[in-house]
Amino acid sequence: MNGASREALAAARERLDALTDNTSVSAQQLAGELAAVTALLDREVSLRRVLTDPAQSGDAKAELAGRLFRGQVGGEAADLVTGMVRSRWSRSRDLVDALEVLATVADLTAAQQAGTLDEVEDELFRFARILGSSMELRAALVNRTATGTAKSELLRSLLGGRAKETTERLVGRLVTHPRGRSLEAGLIELSRLAAERRDRTVAVVTSAVPLSDQQKQRLGRSLARIYGREMHLNLDVDPAVLGGIRVQVGDEIINGSIADRIEDASRRVAG
Repeated sequence: MNGASREALAAARERLDALTDNTSVSAQQLAGELAAVTALLDREVSLRRVLTDPAQSGDAKAELAGRLFRGQVGGEAADLVTGMVRSRWSRSRDLVDALEVLATVADLTAAQQAGTLDEVEDELFRFARILGSSMELRAALVNRTATGTAKSELLRSLLGGRAKETTERLVGRLVTHPRGRSLEAGLIELSRLAAERRDRTVAVVTSAVPLSDQQKQRLGRSLARIYGREMHLNLDVDPAVLGGIRVQVGDEIINGSIADRIEDASRRVAG
C-alpha cells in the first residue's frame, strides 16, 4: 500500500488497538468477524468499489456500511468497518487487504493476551519449513480444483491438536482464501505481523547444529544492538552450512558459515 491507503490502514490499526485494549472486547471474536467481512468484500467487487468510491462522501459510505453490517457482525467490528470506509483508499482492493491485516492482528492480539504469541510465531515458522520441504503437501494446499473444505480437512489432519488454535485459524484462512498470494508469501506476512505485534523483528537463523540457550541469548542481544530493537529468533538447522551461522533479517543476510566463505573464495578465484 502507499499514499492514502497506508494512512488509512495506520488509522484503522490505532482504532483496533484501542478496542482490543479493552478487556471486555473479545479480540478472537473480532478477528473472526473482520475475516468474514474481508471474505465478503473480496467476493463482491462492485460493493467494495462503492465503499471506496472517492466521489461519494465518507458519511454516505459509512451509512451504507452500517446498514449492511450492523446486526451481521458485532458492534465493534461494524464500527471499525464504517470508520474505514470513511477514509480515502488509493485502490478499492486496499480496503480488503487492510481488513485482512486487522483480522490477523486481532487474532495475534488474542494469542498475546492468552500468553501464546511466542508459540504461534514458532508454529508459523515451522509450518513454513515443512511446506518448503514437501512439494506434495504444497501442491495439495494450492490445488485450485480442491474445495476449501478438503483443504481445511487436510490442515486439521496436520495441525489439529498439534498447534495453537490461533495458528490453525491463520493458516486456514491463508490456505482457503489466498487472494492471489503464494502460500510462502502469506506465511512470511503472518510471521512479520506476529513479530510486529510485540514490536520485534524476526531473524531467521540457520546453523549447522542446534544453538545452545547461551548462544541464542548472546545472538539475540547482538542482533538487538545492531537493529535497535528486540529480535525474535526463528531457528533452523541445516548441516549444509558446515559451520557458523547464517542470519536473515528481512531482505538482509548476514553470512557467517564456512560454506558461504568457501563459495565466496571460489568466486574470487574464478573471477
